[in-house]
Amino acid sequence: MFTSPILDYSLLAPILIILAGALIGVGVEAFARKEQRAPLQLGIALVSVVASFVQLLRVRNVRSLKAAIDSVAFDGATVFMQGSILVLAFFALLLIADRGNFVAQASAIPGSQDEHSSIAEGKSQTEVFPLTLFAISGMMLFAAATDLITLFVALEVLSLPLYLMAGLSRRRRLLSQEAALKYFLLGAYSSAFFLFGGAFLYGYSGSLSLTGIATAIDVNSGNDVFLLIGIVFLMVGLLFKIGAVPFHSWTPDVYQGAPTPITGFMAACTKIAALGAMLRIFYVALSADVVMWRPIVTVISIITMLVGAIAALSQRDVKRTLAFSSIAHAGFLLTGIIALNQSGLKASLFYLVAYGFATIGAFAVVTLVRDSAGEVSDMNRWVGLGKKSPLIAGAFCLFLLSFGGIPLTSGFIAKFSIFTAAYESGNTTVVVFGVLTSAIALFFYLRVIVMLFFTEPKSDAVTVSVPSLKVKLVLAASVIVTIVLGVYPSLLLNSAQSFASFLR
Repeated sequence: MFTSPILDYSLLAPILIILAGALIGVGVEAFARKEQRAPLQLGIALVSVVASFVQLLRVRNVRSLKAAIDSVAFDGATVFMQGSILVLAFFALLLIADRGNFVAQASAIPGSQDEHSSIAEGKSQTEVFPLTLFAISGMMLFAAATDLITLFVALEVLSLPLYLMAGLSRRRRLLSQEAALKYFLLGAYSSAFFLFGGAFLYGYSGSLSLTGIATAIDVNSGNDVFLLIGIVFLMVGLLFKIGAVPFHSWTPDVYQGAPTPITGFMAACTKIAALGAMLRIFYVALSADVVMWRPIVTVISIITMLVGAIAALSQRDVKRTLAFSSIAHAGFLLTGIIALNQSGLKASLFYLVAYGFATIGAFAVVTLVRDSAGEVSDMNRWVGLGKKSPLIAGAFCLFLLSFGGIPLTSGFIAKFSIFTAAYESGNTTVVVFGVLTSAIALFFYLRVIVMLFFTEPKSDAVTVSVPSLKVKLVLAASVIVTIVLGVYPSLLLNSAQSFASFLR
């Protein structure tokens, strides 16, 4: 007999609201007049995110493994990660909407009359807003999915819009299209590996659900080649999304070529979704077989931290520097998985929020540094910027210090918490390498600060444009969160503690 699926729409509503906003945005893109699209799309996107967050607050105390049959769990970690994605996405949308960052690119040859006329007409690429909403919905589902098929579907829903959004830069047209193509091709391979790993795990356990895999490991004592192959291939797809070594090659190119607001959105929100899925998989499905996968993740974490920190030393582009910084932070975040305890989960949740706000703030500053040709990310041309715009340069330095883990910033509390959790679980090796890598990374952060404030500006130095109200809101929120969480970390740590749990 056919049985109707059990769906709890009140728990699924935060995701459904975002999807509804995306579909409405598609309709607006198809039928609204050109001059009406930009304000309508921004309004729809912001209202959808706010409405989704309000609904999430209404059901934050509900816990269920059957939000969508047995495929979606609504637990403490789900609430925290979905809320974090929505808050960061709200500020990312403000940054995306600023200054007409997206103007339609002509299909003509760069520099031709057709291309210049397209830019002169100011055709807004307002399709970026429904694409962003689709990506947000996929991220929210990815962090809550409890079976392999739903995880794969969510992975594709969040990835496909990002591939398109990476190619929307109007001033770095060819570089942006190259970044989008590279992101798409490598992302397709990683998705195939993820699906292949899921097939092996299904062959091992006879179940697609994470709890079913965990039960099979308990019964069989986890000693099976299918299990090992499944874990390794599943990790490839997940490690690609967070930019961990050796699946990191796309990160600097995509960060540099994509429009800066999109880069900020990807760097902050995608990490929450991907780490959320990884935490759920390892804490729920694979916790009984920690002896098999922990050495692999430990080696990847250490190599990722070292490669990210050392490679950043030689970079001369601000966005590429932030990309390698992101790679190093991916290694730090893997420490929370290695810990495999509640302290590790709590620290990971806190780390994702602290890193997300600092990241969006840093990329907001990058959008303001310009010359007559547009945005400038060449670090050599940022020399002496602190003397021309001390507030903006000071905010950027604050975010760099947070990335470096300097006390009185949110980054220090995040690193201290996640390293403490790893130490408590007996994984001292990764803690030692984490501290050493943080010291290496701090060198290039301080180098940028010296360049901004303690070096005389060159004659061809760029200027900092006056930020609009949208960018001011993004910068103010990022600065406040970075400082407040560094001085009063209990404001978020207590919440992370109460929400740090997975239903099994």
